[in-house]
Order: sequence, then structure tokens, then C-alpha cells
Amino acid sequence: MFQTLTHTVAPGSPVAAMAPGLDWQLVLRTGPEDHAVTIRDGAVMQVTQGPFVMPSWHTRISASVEEWRAFLVPVPKPGHHDIIALLRRGAVQFDGDLHPLMAHLMYVKRMFETLRVAE
Repeated sequence: MFQTLTHTVAPGSPVAAMAPGLDWQLVLRTGPEDHAVTIRDGAVMQVTQGPFVMPSWHTRISASVEEWRAFLVPVPKPGHHDIIALLRRGAVQFDGDLHPLMAHLMYVKRMFETLRVAE
């Protein structure tokens, strides 16, 4: 679900250029599964699917598989269109250090938008 981030937010991509200097260990939880996203200088360097024995992360974004799928469709419905809309509905949970997430919120939104591929 998140593996293509290494291509869509690769070094030199327009999205990576939005967050120069951002080094961040992000975990995206889809129900029971975790995906560790390593970001260096704004570029997604690696996405690794768990399970993890001793995970180390700065921030975790958790939602059910159904919510992620509805969020990542090419044209999401109202309430599924934005990560903050998911938060407002209680469909997503943020854990850990929220400073990188909020300081780079537009970057995070654009990063997720790269996963929305037209069918």
C-alpha cells in the first residue's frame, strides 16, 4: 500500500524538495500491520513492512485498512480527502512526536497524494 513512496517521493522529486533537511522515522499503521517509512532530507528512502520486534520511530499514523483504502482512492469522498479530515472524524490516530508531522503538514499531504493513482 505504501511501497511506491520510494519512487514517488524519491530524492530529487518535487515532494522531497518541499522538506529539505527533514530526517524522520514515520510508521504508518494499517490495522494490525506497520510500515516503517525512512525519510532522509525529505526523500522516502525505504518503506519496510513489519512486524517489527523493537520498532523505533518518531511519529506513527494509524488507521484501519478500510479508512486507508478510502483515503487513497484517486478521488476520495468528503471526510476521506485529507489526513486532517480523517483526524476530525476520529478515523486516524497520531502518536509520538507530532512536531515533524505538523511542521511539515503540507509535505505529508502531498506525500499521501502521490499514492493516489488514477485508475
